[in-house]
Amino acid sequence: MFTGIIEELGRVSALNENAGGVRISIAANYITEDIHPGDSIAVNGVCLTVLCPDADGFSADVSPETLKVTTIGSLGIGSLVNLERAVAPSGRLGGHIVQGHVDGMGTFLGAVPFGDFWTVHIGFPSELGRYFIHKGSVAVEGISLTIAALSNEAFEIAVIPKTWEMTNLSALNAGDPVNLEVDMVAKYIERLLEHRGA
Repeated sequence: MFTGIIEELGRVSALNENAGGVRISIAANYITEDIHPGDSIAVNGVCLTVLCPDADGFSADVSPETLKVTTIGSLGIGSLVNLERAVAPSGRLGGHIVQGHVDGMGTFLGAVPFGDFWTVHIGFPSELGRYFIHKGSVAVEGISLTIAALSNEAFEIAVIPKTWEMTNLSALNAGDPVNLEVDMVAKYIERLLEHRGA
């Protein structure tokens, strides 16, 4: 379980094919002080299992399914990635509950600066639209964000300077894919109502 509060901006250092999937290596230094083999790390909002951690980073195996349904498959050597360790039960829930289970890929449409702040526009696939609400939570590339404006095809998020500096949002170009995870509470409510109706 994660909170969507990014701890470090890492960089992809290697990609090696591995029995249909990929072993990804990520250069990082802050989070490596407290990770162990088998720990969960959110990489751009995708929950991966730590392999071979050391002071310079860690590796993780990525399955063919994850490569297909997330942006991990489009990363290259040098790509910037948002990193977050799993939350400890005693920690603060600074964002919202993020599982690291990507629901779909959206599109970075652009960002407009307002002084030191940014308004970011994200397009989303139609099948996810029912889960978004004005002022609701969404994870974009693993970042816990609040929807400031919403249409049938896109939403806007207001990004503070610290988030712009600490995440890969500032490295995205118009048209780039982004991982989206909707608020899991909405999915549970939908499922409960489906069974109630039956």
